[in-house]
Amino acid sequence: MESGLFDDLDRGLAHALQLDGRASFSTIAAVLGVSDQTVARRYRKLRSSGVLRVVGVTEPASLGQVSWLVRLRCVPDAAAAIAAGVARRDDTQWVSLMSGGTELTCFVRAPLREEADGLLLGQLPKTPRVVSMTAYRLLRRFAGGPAAWPGRASALSAAQVTALRRPVTEAPYRPEPGDAGLLAALAHDGRADMATLASACGRSESTARRRLEALRSSGVLYFDVEVDAALLGYPLTATLWLTVTPSSLESAGRALATHPQVAFAAATTGPANLVANVGCRDDAALYSYLAADLGGLPGVQQVETAPMIRTLKRFGALERV
Repeated sequence: MESGLFDDLDRGLAHALQLDGRASFSTIAAVLGVSDQTVARRYRKLRSSGVLRVVGVTEPASLGQVSWLVRLRCVPDAAAAIAAGVARRDDTQWVSLMSGGTELTCFVRAPLREEADGLLLGQLPKTPRVVSMTAYRLLRRFAGGPAAWPGRASALSAAQVTALRRPVTEAPYRPEPGDAGLLAALAHDGRADMATLASACGRSESTARRRLEALRSSGVLYFDVEVDAALLGYPLTATLWLTVTPSSLESAGRALATHPQVAFAAATTGPANLVANVGCRDDAALYSYLAADLGGLPGVQQVETAPMIRTLKRFGALERV
């Protein structure tokens, strides 16, 4: 992007797609008050330049999976190569280089029960230049998921949000043949056309359309908008590892979910019991958040802050080359 920042139309489009990742350009255009051609042209520009992508994301519990947040410390010249290898795995999400480039974090999806050697968790300690590994199992999500980060989803008015938000039906999920292929295709491109989705799941277009709707209605699938926080005016992102007294864990997690800086927050197992990803405009804003917002939360005993240097992979699958 020439300006280095999203303009109002970009922000409105990103917010609209967060509400309904497969909304038609005509529907979005009507809400934003511009022409269909303007929305289509802007989306294609953002998509082709690699700064915005809609991806399908699954809820792990609905598929019999659990989520782990893995923290790896590596020797200084190894972190980038290890992170790139981790990002290529199908079971990883949000692979980021942290701190001084000697640490990386990633989310790992794993079956509820699986042999340790089949997991990333069982394989990584065997990598020679990994100095240490800590795995945190996510117990409860307070912020993130279908409820988008306010830093990305605050461009539209309440009336515009209502016009785009899909009704929640909470239909039960019942697996069918072809679901895995359909979900994999949507992880690459959440706005893939029905012919592409039908081919991916080996079904007819009408069946693929029905399954897509069923997956969304059951809550097993939602759509996320991948965009660099720096383009939204938040160039400083960091992971916070919080140690909170058990009696305050619920209230602290709920409080984090109300903070506009927080893109993701969850209770975890491990040395820290609450983790959050935050986006700030600069060092002063991050300091203010740590000192004032977090400092005022009852029960917070310790906070470790790890700035993100680069994110190699977000929720979606890596783009095919």
